[in-house]
Amino acid sequence: MAEKLLLTKHIDHPESHTLNHYQSVGGYKSAKKALSSMTPDEIVALVKDSGLRGRGGAGFPTGMKWSFIPKTDKPKYLICNADEGEPGTFKDRKLLENLPHMLIEGMLIAAKAIDCHQGYIYIRGEFNKGIDIVSLAVDEAYKSGLLGKNILGSGYNFDLAVYAGAGAYICGEESALINSLEGRRGHPRLKPPFPAISGLYNCPTVVNNVETLCNVPHILEMGSAEYKKIGTEKSPGTRVFSVSGHVNRPGVYEIELGTPLMDLINIQCQGMKDGKKLKAVIPGGSSAPILNAEEVQKAKMDFESIASFKSMLGSGAVIILSEDADLVETTYRLASFYAHESCGQCTPCREGTHWVKDLLNKIRIGEGSQKELDLILSLSRNMEGGTTICPLADACVMAVRPTIQKFTSEFTSRFKLESHKTEQKELIGQHG
Repeated sequence: MAEKLLLTKHIDHPESHTLNHYQSVGGYKSAKKALSSMTPDEIVALVKDSGLRGRGGAGFPTGMKWSFIPKTDKPKYLICNADEGEPGTFKDRKLLENLPHMLIEGMLIAAKAIDCHQGYIYIRGEFNKGIDIVSLAVDEAYKSGLLGKNILGSGYNFDLAVYAGAGAYICGEESALINSLEGRRGHPRLKPPFPAISGLYNCPTVVNNVETLCNVPHILEMGSAEYKKIGTEKSPGTRVFSVSGHVNRPGVYEIELGTPLMDLINIQCQGMKDGKKLKAVIPGGSSAPILNAEEVQKAKMDFESIASFKSMLGSGAVIILSEDADLVETTYRLASFYAHESCGQCTPCREGTHWVKDLLNKIRIGEGSQKELDLILSLSRNMEGGTTICPLADACVMAVRPTIQKFTSEFTSRFKLESHKTEQKELIGQHG
């Protein structure tokens, strides 16, 4: 599939983060068009027709999300979710550091679409460089009349603030993020009501991912029909992936949706490191169920293809694992992450994530048996499917259970020898 770059076409230019460079390659023309000659309904209809889907997790249609904002006199708020904390994910950081004005322009257009006059960029607290660069870009935009009052002489007002989180993964969940912005503890909220009806300060709110908003100026520039020519029918456009693991050239790559996963590995990443065999791929961040080598050969990088393997594109993090990868260690580390990041609000998550982590550790150090493995699978059923307010417990299950099911022998090979003998004696005792 031919390379088609939209977001990252100029990302490697040393001045890509500056207003001068961004405007020199056509930046803010789409915002000017949106503010001067398009109604909010026209913008929403265009983005809806483009088929743009959220680039942060579930892939929900962006234009549809915007259309849920009610026509009311209440203030509306727009939030960019830049709290990128999923293990293996770093593509939004790259966009923040290199293309902050593309994000600001996308937010400006989205604000007009939902009749919003106040926006926030909520950035992960550890992204010190990104916070500084985005803050400088916001200042540049204000000084150039691209933010604030009467933007570009259009009569439209939009203010934008940068807010740094405090390093909590849970605040990547939109309602926990909203609580954090309000100065509350970052705990997810029960839904409904959804943010579109009652979000920030109990007002209608849209929360979009960095990459999602960066797509918006390009859709206005090229039109929905041209945008839909890229990618697949149900997954149009490009996607920016952060690739890590056992490949020759890990990094951030923009590819058309629908590109074979093996092309991403062999072309963009120049193949497996040290010529090792591929064992598995986590295709969309740590909460995306793992794909074995056979599935990777068939998979394409679009929402539908990955879903057909009961996984997801998620946060756009592709973690490549070679034959040398220790999947017991990998699974334990991921479970430890979710146990550490649970906010503790819901019992299945607060207790379940730590229990799963401890059971995996027992297997990892050679002190486990089939009993521990069965207990992990049993716990998984109690942690998923709506038993908690947010999906963190589900994410832990998806990081653990599919790996155990697809690579069972790696876990059973770590069982302690004594446990096998004990189980055999118990069976003999039961059957005389």
